[in-house]
Formats: sequence, structure tokens, C-alpha cells
Amino acid sequence: MDQIIIKELEIYSNHGVYKEEKVLGQKFLVSAVLYTDTKRAGVSDKIEYSVNYGEVCHRIRDIMEGNTFDLIERVAETIAERLLMEFTLIKKAEVEVKKPWAPIGLPIQSVSVKIERKWHRAYIGIGSNMGDRREYIKRAVEQIGQEEDTRIVRVSSLMETEPYGNVDQDRFINGCIGLDTLKNPSELLEFLLGLENKAGRERTVHWGPRTLDLDILLYDDLILNEPHLTIPHIEIPKRQFVLEPLSEIAPHVRHPVLNRTILELKDALEEKDS
Repeated sequence: MDQIIIKELEIYSNHGVYKEEKVLGQKFLVSAVLYTDTKRAGVSDKIEYSVNYGEVCHRIRDIMEGNTFDLIERVAETIAERLLMEFTLIKKAEVEVKKPWAPIGLPIQSVSVKIERKWHRAYIGIGSNMGDRREYIKRAVEQIGQEEDTRIVRVSSLMETEPYGNVDQDRFINGCIGLDTLKNPSELLEFLLGLENKAGRERTVHWGPRTLDLDILLYDDLILNEPHLTIPHIEIPKRQFVLEPLSEIAPHVRHPVLNRTILELKDALEEKDS
């Protein structure tokens, strides 16, 4: 991906652990590498097709001067987050915040923090089989769309299915959501669990009835196996009610473990069940 590079933008602001740093202020140097596609701007010679680095520099200054943080880690995080959310053409940002006058009592040229943040593509399974099923799903989609650091890309059609595992319950309505998010997997999981809790979900029976079910199916091409979270979702290749709506919005996305597209997995399951 192409890069727009800003080197050592000098800003005087008030960040630091010590009281004197917050009162007197000091110089900071901010650098940023902005990942974007510059092809259209390069061909058309029109600024609206690129990231206006002048506006970016002024926005960095506003963030630096309009806040007071203890840590330059927080400064860097805030800058990266705001740039990614406010400049829609930026797909990834590397931000370095350098502190030339770090008060450590020893000769030093500078101390800096450098981070990399980007938009991640995730696919979420959504379902309900209690109460007003469609309303629970509609409300969850709306709440996801209201998150500032998350953008809904596509929402599949909804399908009615028989319950999976525990069959002594009502039929489900299921679908899938494709979204871009700045949340890491754990943050995304925590957010989705919060939505389930708001919908009154109770986890009393494994695979039991639920007002709202939200599962992280895929997250970029990440392979993660932790006690609280497995990505890709282990049940993807077994569940028609996942593969059918997921193949509608992401047919050519490849399962990072099985190395097969979602459409291929759907066709294989249909052939097996026929």
C-alpha cells in the first residue's frame, strides 16, 4: 500500500507524569506514516482523492494541544485512533511521538513511542430464537453501527433455521455481519458480549435458547486459540446457518486454517448433507 510520510512535526504541549511537565509544557516531535491508495490522486491530480497531509498535521496539533496526558503512549494511541476514524482514506497508521526533553536526569537525545494501528475486517455471526427475534437482531446491528471505531460493511439476509445442538427450543433467525473495526479481538469480544447482556441473554444452557447470539467468525486472516476466544470460529465448516449468510457477503474470503473459501466450504457441506 502507498504511504504518505510526515516527519517530526514539532508541537509544544503539556504531557507528562510530572506536574511541571503539565504546567510548563515541552516540545514533542510527531511522525506519522499513513497507508492509503494514492493511485487515483496521482492520475487525476485532485486532492480529494488523497489524504490532505496539511489537514492531518493541523489535526495532530489540535489533539496534542487540546489534551493533557500522563504518557506519550496515550498521546500516540489517541493520534492514531483519531486519524483513522476521521480520515476515511487512511487504512493503517504508524505514529511515533518523540520527547526530546524527557526529564530523566541523564544525558539523552530523546525518548519515543511508536505504534501501528489499522482497520481490521471481521465477520460476525448473529442470531436469535427468543422474543421478537428480528427486533433483537435489528437493534444489535444498529448498536454496532453506532460505535465510532467500527464500520458496518455488509449485512446478510436473515434465514430461519432449526436449532443447533439442543433441539428442544424455538427456531432461530440467523445472519452475518461484515465490519471494519479498530478493536482488537479481545476488545471486539467484550463489546459483543456487552450487546448480548443488554439484550438480556442468559447463559444457563449450552447451545440453549438466547435473545441474542453474536460470534466472531473471522478476523482478518488471524488464527487465535485462547481459553476465552478461538478465531476462526471452530464450528464454521459445520454450520449451514453460518456458511449460507456468510457466503452471501464474503464468498471468496479464505478460511485461514482450512485454506478454502467460504463458498467452497458451503458447497462441501451441502454435498455432504445431500
